[in-house]
Amino acid sequence: MKLEDFSIFELSYLLKKRQIRAVEIVERYLSIIEEKNSKLNAFISVNERALEEAKRVDESISRGEAIPPYAGIPIAVKDNINIKGMETTCASEILKGYIATYDATAVRKLREKGFIFIGKTNMDEFAMGSSTEFSSFGPSRNPHDPERVAGGSSGGSAVAVASGMAQAALGSDTGGSIRLPASFCGVYGLKPTYGRVSRYGLVAYASSLDQIGPIARNVEDIAILLSVISGWDENDSTTSTMPVSDFFEYIFENRDRETYRIALPEEYWGEGLSIEVRKVLEEFLGFLKMNLFKIEKVSLPHTKYAIPSYYIIAMAEASSNLGRFDGVRYGRRVEGRTFREMIENTRGEFFGEEVKRRVLLGTFVLSAGYYEDYYLKAQKARTLIINDFKNIFREYDFVLAPTSPTLPFRIGEKIDDPLKMYLSDIYTVSPNLAGLPALNIPVGFSNGLPVGIQLIGNYFSENRMLKFAYFVEKEYSG
Repeated sequence: MKLEDFSIFELSYLLKKRQIRAVEIVERYLSIIEEKNSKLNAFISVNERALEEAKRVDESISRGEAIPPYAGIPIAVKDNINIKGMETTCASEILKGYIATYDATAVRKLREKGFIFIGKTNMDEFAMGSSTEFSSFGPSRNPHDPERVAGGSSGGSAVAVASGMAQAALGSDTGGSIRLPASFCGVYGLKPTYGRVSRYGLVAYASSLDQIGPIARNVEDIAILLSVISGWDENDSTTSTMPVSDFFEYIFENRDRETYRIALPEEYWGEGLSIEVRKVLEEFLGFLKMNLFKIEKVSLPHTKYAIPSYYIIAMAEASSNLGRFDGVRYGRRVEGRTFREMIENTRGEFFGEEVKRRVLLGTFVLSAGYYEDYYLKAQKARTLIINDFKNIFREYDFVLAPTSPTLPFRIGEKIDDPLKMYLSDIYTVSPNLAGLPALNIPVGFSNGLPVGIQLIGNYFSENRMLKFAYFVEKEYSG
């Protein structure tokens, strides 16, 4: 059994029993990164202090000192989440060389539990994209076929986990940016309930939609990471005061299988879903029916407004959030004859084309003449989408939907057609608009490429979602 096949819990147990050393674990992952990263481009930077930190863990264990529960376990972090003393670039030219001066709350919580940060992962610039092709460091490549995309914007994190370069990873999800790459790379990826995890230290794209979440090869690791990073944070007023349960412990409690009521929205299973993806997902639904789960077709009638509403709201918030990158407060600068010219030169030189497109469109929909026609209508449609889900969850435990309408597409296939690229998120944006938790579960392959299904739960129902996913992981071999 390879080292990277163990779970976080298993590695922690072996460390504490002195059957393995933290240095061995970190060296193993660093060697895989050295072997694979030049081809797959998952990492933007690698933590030069990782081995030092591992040595300190081993020294503490040898002295018989108490160590944090997950000391010595390496984890990767998307490069829009701050780690103090490491570069945070958001895969953008404008932030190259910027060293974070503080830890994001999620990072601080992981550090307190002993995790070692192995490196920062590639992404679409400022998390704006669905393929990780909009990175100033070049695209991440799918480990199952390097000529295809990894999904985005957390593509580097998904590739790092799927290829064995990291035990697990953090990503961020604004409209599917954890779930889509998790589906394309064949791993688990969770977008938590909005407010479950602090956004403090996450470089903002769209503040009312962004959430940090875990990516891992198994449900146990997702549960452990979620337990660690969740909870109220005084630095983020949008975090919830809901108590955080031990998700890892929950999935092992009461081994009797529950009979869940599952809704299949007809809007997600109709035209646009590719034949290859549909075939794999229908086989999985057949497995659920054989296990006597109650599965019924329902309607989420306002789903048709999800993509336009999402992109109007996301771009509007992006135009505001990215205003801080002006050559004065953060990042690099291109001089000009006047203050205005300096800002124009800096943003013109260092922002990529997709970022410029979204900032311009966001500024347009917020402008005095168009605010009511676009932004206000998008917010009203968002309310209708939220109400659709609330109605469904009065009768059902979960909603099941495809994660992606297609298999991973080829690099370059959609990059020149923004509308085609945006439609990659057609099944994933609604949970962000509604603030609901959603989990990609890998359920099979088609033509050698992974296919995932998306489990959407009610607010703060991550414990039951993970228990369902754990049952699938252990019982389904599609």
